[in-house]
Amino acid sequence: MPRVKYRDSDVDVMARMMRAEAEGEGKQGMLYVGNVIVNRAVANCLDFRDVRTINDVIFQVQGNNYSFEAVQKGNLFYQRAREVEKKLARQNLENWRVHPAKYALWYFNPFGPCPPTWYNQPFTGQFKQHCFYEPLPNTCDSVYNG
Repeated sequence: MPRVKYRDSDVDVMARMMRAEAEGEGKQGMLYVGNVIVNRAVANCLDFRDVRTINDVIFQVQGNNYSFEAVQKGNLFYQRAREVEKKLARQNLENWRVHPAKYALWYFNPFGPCPPTWYNQPFTGQFKQHCFYEPLPNTCDSVYNG
């Protein structure tokens, strides 16, 4: 059973985002970004109470900006998804979850070392250039259960 309900169009938009955000970090890096996307769809907490679908997650606006920079700035995001990225997206949607992004709701690529917190949420690990952060204990149980 998949972690979140999805259609082919969800696979496509998620694959495009994974590529746009982490193509330079290879398949593993794209899978970690996919973890965060799916985690946000299942996390009924914090900034993610009103996002239930993959499309909701990808196009979520927070503070007058899209949550994912690639939506407004990314040439790669607007290119057609390749089969390799679609396969990776399906893996995430079905069940693929691995540390440091296993329960992560946030990631970013700093210009330097990963800070110990990001928006007051604890650092869980780094893969290449991306730093991953999961919610504080007892603030988002749904991300651990979903």
